[in-house]
Amino acid sequence: MAIDTTTQTSPATTTPPGVPRLSTREKLVLFVLCAAQFMVALDFSVLNVALPDLGRDLGMSQSALQWAVTAFALPSGGFLLLFGRVGDLFGRRGLFLTGLAVFGAASLLSTLAWDPASFLAGRALQGIGAAAIVPTGMSLLTTTFPEGPARDRALGISGTLLSLGFTIGMVAGGTLTDTFGWRSTMALLTVFALIVLPLAPGLLPKTPPRGPQGAAGAPERPRLDVPGAVTVTTGLLSLIYALSTAADHGFGRADVIAALIAGLVLLTAFAIVESRSAAPLVSLPMLRRRTVAWGNLGGLVTFSMMSTIVFVLTLYLQEILRLSAFETGLVFGVQGLLSVVAGTFAPKVIGRLGARRTLVCSLTGQGALIATLLLLDTHGWSAWLATAAVALASMCHLGAIISYGLTVTSGVPDEEQGLATGLVTSTQQVGITVGIPLLGVLATTSGDLLSGVHTVVALDAAIVLAAAALIGLALRRAQSRT
Repeated sequence: MAIDTTTQTSPATTTPPGVPRLSTREKLVLFVLCAAQFMVALDFSVLNVALPDLGRDLGMSQSALQWAVTAFALPSGGFLLLFGRVGDLFGRRGLFLTGLAVFGAASLLSTLAWDPASFLAGRALQGIGAAAIVPTGMSLLTTTFPEGPARDRALGISGTLLSLGFTIGMVAGGTLTDTFGWRSTMALLTVFALIVLPLAPGLLPKTPPRGPQGAAGAPERPRLDVPGAVTVTTGLLSLIYALSTAADHGFGRADVIAALIAGLVLLTAFAIVESRSAAPLVSLPMLRRRTVAWGNLGGLVTFSMMSTIVFVLTLYLQEILRLSAFETGLVFGVQGLLSVVAGTFAPKVIGRLGARRTLVCSLTGQGALIATLLLLDTHGWSAWLATAAVALASMCHLGAIISYGLTVTSGVPDEEQGLATGLVTSTQQVGITVGIPLLGVLATTSGDLLSGVHTVVALDAAIVLAAAALIGLALRRAQSRT
């Protein structure tokens, strides 16, 4: 599907071809939506380096600290599809605002936590708020900005801030913790919510509930697929719990095995329920769209493999090259800066090549640049190679993020955008979750860390390049049939 590179302007305005000019209101709407997405991305990483201080202050054991991350990851990933569909049926704006309010209150609770239970409760509520913010925010963005250059540019900015938020979180977390203590990381998120929440109601468009059409053409009362919601949510919760726990303790634990089996059984049951439901939570015809299926595969691969590389490089830089936490943060700071550059150029590339071709090219570039990390050794020059390779790979990674979102949502009706963006963001969350336990642990369980890093890099690059080839072939066939 070719992307329209024209944009409407007033007679007195001249805009370069393919570069949309946004109105002041559109810029403000984009600011609110992107700030909320940036806030959630920040939450994924800002606490990581603060965990030791957090544990000492609240009296949490080393084994219990994983719950500081898992308590957020479980609901933020498990409820994405459900909340995306609830927003479609009952109104995205209201659910987005509710999610912001819950996230802000939960961040304040985490900031003021007096014991482990209160802190973990705040983290879980943050995850619930994030699960409401992310799919509704994405669907508000895709329905506010029509397909073409405007949406390309909006998703480019959103994708840049998503990547930048995760990177800044890693750098800011250490700085804030050293300067003000671990509570400042949660206070930062509270401040973000307090800035965004008052602006959102007056700017975001109202989205009325969308029920199915009745016999007379009038909309029926919206219906939620409760069995589908229960099976997919509990299935995702089980799967994310298993993978998050396996990242720290391996796959041999009984609870990890039980959660994996339960997750697979529940997701299988979900597929059966959806095939028989009159008002399914996930439209199976949508999942049979090649752009949806293969686009989401591209998203899954780019997120999972990039998060794995960030994990193993963090170990490599600190454990082998003996860089400090600050110096390691600078390496990933370069990654964040080049992600901003990539976000500026990605919409122009997509406008020229199309989203599908950009996705394949971005995955190919990401895989090839990751492969150069096989040259890493124990010498100091390897730090420069790691910095350059991960920064350039992140530029390709950002192109894949933006183009896979466009590929999945392209051609989807407005009333199903929440579902489509729910799939996009679920893929993102699952991708971030699965990479480290599936591949990253190979670096830490092998006898020699450098050898383990090389093994992970080789597998990572091979998976990304194989996925690029498969997706390119599948989407080319889909385009030829269309």
